Amino acid sequence: MKTTFYPLATLCTAVVLSMAAFGAHAATQLIIVTPWPEGNFQVRALNQFADAVKEATDGEVELDIHSGGALGLKGPELLSAVRDGLVQGADMLLTQQVGEEPLLGIESVPYLTRNINDAALLRATAWPYYEAVAAEYNQKFLYTVPWPGQGVFTRQPVETVEDLQGVKLRTVDKNGTEFFKALGASPVQMPWGEVVPALASGVIDGVTTSTPSGVDGSFWEFTTYFNKLDWQLAPDVVSINLDAWNALTAEQQQTIETLAQEMEPQFQQLSQDEDERNAQILADHGIHMSAPSAELSKQLTDAARPQWQQFRESAGTQADELMTRYLEARDAQ
Repeated sequence: MKTTFYPLATLCTAVVLSMAAFGAHAATQLIIVTPWPEGNFQVRALNQFADAVKEATDGEVELDIHSGGALGLKGPELLSAVRDGLVQGADMLLTQQVGEEPLLGIESVPYLTRNINDAALLRATAWPYYEAVAAEYNQKFLYTVPWPGQGVFTRQPVETVEDLQGVKLRTVDKNGTEFFKALGASPVQMPWGEVVPALASGVIDGVTTSTPSGVDGSFWEFTTYFNKLDWQLAPDVVSINLDAWNALTAEQQQTIETLAQEMEPQFQQLSQDEDERNAQILADHGIHMSAPSAELSKQLTDAARPQWQQFRESAGTQADELMTRYLEARDAQ
């Protein structure tokens, strides 16, 4: 059987479909990509949002969701892909975009947040900065959905920092790579699509990620332990190309923005629920679940603090301003 592949740019030129044969109410179809597999809670949330947009606009705006990296775009490429109009939107891990814009990595600065309340405060403080970055990259951010706290899946238990020495760990972004390098591990940054083959072949010994991804990848087939370090609670963001956004009517824009604001808390609760549900699935499949001891928490904090200062210095004056505002607000609570 012969399979024909069409160039991405060719596919995307047909995004806006004017169906004149069906009257004046043409449907605008926007291609939205995400690297996460079908069934992942981020994709389920995105599909729910797409259904709500279609219903609320009486079918005038349709979001055509492509999951699992189906169009060949990897996670770190999505900010630029949306900017350039290769696709009209994306559900992207915000902190994977630091190669384009370092400021977007603040929510992956290790141990800057230690719980969901800290993460919510940081996200609210950062949102005006995010909006400015989005505009600079020719797009509009609609809403964010945080991932559950990140930990490490390994073949051997991680109870002290010494247990990480030399362990080949997959990391998801630059901050994570530097953090685990400081802890003595041997981190390898790679996109999600390469993780399971790398685990299966022994290229890596473990993975830094959250419980939903552990279930997505059936990590019980390759690892035995998960220590929920909660060293990072980074979000996905759903973004729309600004040219495509501006082509919508003012009424359509308002409808979509209102839906984003109304549904964001539902999706954020979904993240918490998924963490609990997937933790149980992992345990049922034999994964030994744990949290860091007081000793390990101190070691992790000591390793993380130099990265706070590094972020202030390397991500520009706005990064320093943003971190100062967040820490002042956190300490005032």
